[in-house]
Amino acid sequence: MESRPRTLWLRTEPLHAVIYFDEECRGIGRSVGLKGFWMGYFATRTAPMGRIGAEAATAVLGVFAPGMVARTLPDVWRLVTPEKLIDLRARLAARALRRLVPGVDSLAGRLNPPLAAMVADASPLARPLFTANRSLCDRTDPVENLWQLTTTLREFRGDAHVTALADHGLDAPEALVLAAATDRVPREGIRLDRGWTEAEWADAQERLRSRGLIDAESGVTPRGHRERELVEDTTDRLAARLLRPLAESAVDELLAALELPARQVLGAQLLPFPNSIGLPRQV
Repeated sequence: MESRPRTLWLRTEPLHAVIYFDEECRGIGRSVGLKGFWMGYFATRTAPMGRIGAEAATAVLGVFAPGMVARTLPDVWRLVTPEKLIDLRARLAARALRRLVPGVDSLAGRLNPPLAAMVADASPLARPLFTANRSLCDRTDPVENLWQLTTTLREFRGDAHVTALADHGLDAPEALVLAAATDRVPREGIRLDRGWTEAEWADAQERLRSRGLIDAESGVTPRGHRERELVEDTTDRLAARLLRPLAESAVDELLAALELPARQVLGAQLLPFPNSIGLPRQV
């Protein structure tokens, strides 16, 4: 049985993920004159942090190659403002959720108060993406706000995950190599998706071999499996802070209410499996 913090992620991540996988949402960048998906991705995801530069964004995002981020930031802010992207992403994500989740407006009325309570209570300390998104959870459209709340909670967990990776001594390419070896993310394509060269990838593999986490054929070892599970356990422990303002019964009610919309999004077959965000089929 999954822990409550992990179940919260499993059932909110699909709602957030429409921003990456819904076709209209994927075209956000092009709709404002940017080139390609990734230029739109970096600008849209970091927009809550303002006109951020590449070095800071690379550190916050955790697993992308510095050169990949630098091809977008900070130059993109000459083409579009963060404020425009913040508004556009919420509107298009809400439009996607209304297509995918019947009755989502009514559902938002039930989900938003407990989600907002968690966002308001959580500490911003060492949570840069969470903190940047936190102030945006006041949208008048209930479905836009539902998307923004789930996004803010997932960025809290994302900040925690980057902390966990660093605590376990994994740098960005090492973390991806280990995730791919344990089949959490696609083995084919994840290197290119995150911007690492073949040489950088090979160097990361060699470092993991020296620690006994992968074998000579780049397959995961038992020690590597344990290390990856420890990373997830650390992430869950840090993310559990989100549940503090709710009674256990309220948490269980929230998780139950999130199950159907999460299944409806996944059932629409927007997401491939495995996928680059590590989301499984079962929620």
